[in-house]
Amino acid sequence: MRTLIKGGTIVNADATTSADVLVDGERIALIGSDLDVEADRTIDASGKWVIPGAIDVHTHMELPFGGTFAKDTFETGTRAAAFGGTTTIIDFAVQAKGQSLREGLDAWHAKAEGKACVDYGFHMIMSDVTDDTLAEMDTLVDEGVTDFKLFTAYPGVFYSDDGAIFRAMQQTARNGGLILMHAENGMAIDVVAAQNVDAGNTDPYYHGTSRSPVMEGEATNRVIRLAQVAGVPVYIVHLSAIDALNEVRRARDEGLPAYAETCPQYLFLTLEDMGNGFEGAKFVCSPPLRPAEHAGELWKGLAKDDLQVVSTDHCPFDFHGQKELGKGDFRKVPNGLPGVEDRVNLLHSGGVVDGYLTPNRWVEVISAAPARMFGLEGRKGVVGIGADADLVVYDPTAKHTISAKSHHMDVDYSCYEGREVTGRADIVLSRGKVIVDGDEWLGAAGDGRFLKRAPTGDLLSRT
Repeated sequence: MRTLIKGGTIVNADATTSADVLVDGERIALIGSDLDVEADRTIDASGKWVIPGAIDVHTHMELPFGGTFAKDTFETGTRAAAFGGTTTIIDFAVQAKGQSLREGLDAWHAKAEGKACVDYGFHMIMSDVTDDTLAEMDTLVDEGVTDFKLFTAYPGVFYSDDGAIFRAMQQTARNGGLILMHAENGMAIDVVAAQNVDAGNTDPYYHGTSRSPVMEGEATNRVIRLAQVAGVPVYIVHLSAIDALNEVRRARDEGLPAYAETCPQYLFLTLEDMGNGFEGAKFVCSPPLRPAEHAGELWKGLAKDDLQVVSTDHCPFDFHGQKELGKGDFRKVPNGLPGVEDRVNLLHSGGVVDGYLTPNRWVEVISAAPARMFGLEGRKGVVGIGADADLVVYDPTAKHTISAKSHHMDVDYSCYEGREVTGRADIVLSRGKVIVDGDEWLGAAGDGRFLKRAPTGDLLSRT
């Protein structure tokens, strides 16, 4: 199947060019002006942008949490992602306490294989650092699962102490993998949360006030310094607060390989969204939403490359029946928000249209940097000859209103209900196959393939 995309403006992270794109099979075969070639299908992209399919490196499909499971499966979640212009996800496989890494990884392969609609990879959550699991890390890196997430939060569930984190970092110094850190001081947070509940402060709003931004900054500095001693890069996931951002800035100014992502919820939502009684449970995530002044600094961080990536931490729970588990005790509200479908459009509307990001920087943080940092460079994240034909014909002027009534995520509410955004994916190709055409779904469960990714720890240590 040969597809010719004519008349569009190619927007890559490093350049903007008016050119046609010829797709032959699963890859981009030719790029040039006024291409006169035979094709089975011609797509008119006049007045529109042609961008690389977006990459969301932080999703949680079917994640068990708080006595329930994230609603989106690999089928529903990746279909929704595609409608939003995302053609690759990297999800988190989970090692439960007492399990081997292999058991956790095999469980996630079973969830995704034959069900994912777009290409996918895995990170590995480590909740039990032992001699055996440290050895397993090397095997997983060889298999293309090259990143390992540890937590300074959630004592008794995912929490690892400094010694365990440091040992895992030392292991990535040897195998070239990358440590991802959820950086909040979970031990102190649990004390404050218990004190709030004891005082009768049980509404979701107190989830936010229990998790001080200072505690995120402290934990961020701590894991950066552990990585400094281990001689490895570190990547901070879902950074939400000025305090943490300043620690990343300080480390990068010192020449340390410290990297971080933020998420749309920290750019577009605030602590006040959690303040409407139990309705605030719709906005419970960790780290929590912050006061409004934090978002402005995060936008500056994205513009200046203090923050490298925007991902979603997509982890949807229905308000009715799931979030309601936390009525009377905010600690029992399942943590997580839906967002995999909205990221690209929110970042275009709030970033490019509102003047925080150039179109090229937008492509960098949603696609090119994720590809480069997570072992997919050359294959994904670029409109370039030889790359996978993961392409989005994007209308930068189209307006629509986000709503749970029209989104494709399997969740009963939207964090951004009623927000008008500018920009929308018109046509989405995954490895050369048109899977979204306007409002029409043309993809299928099982179209997505597992991506064996290259380790990037050594690369990131040098950049």
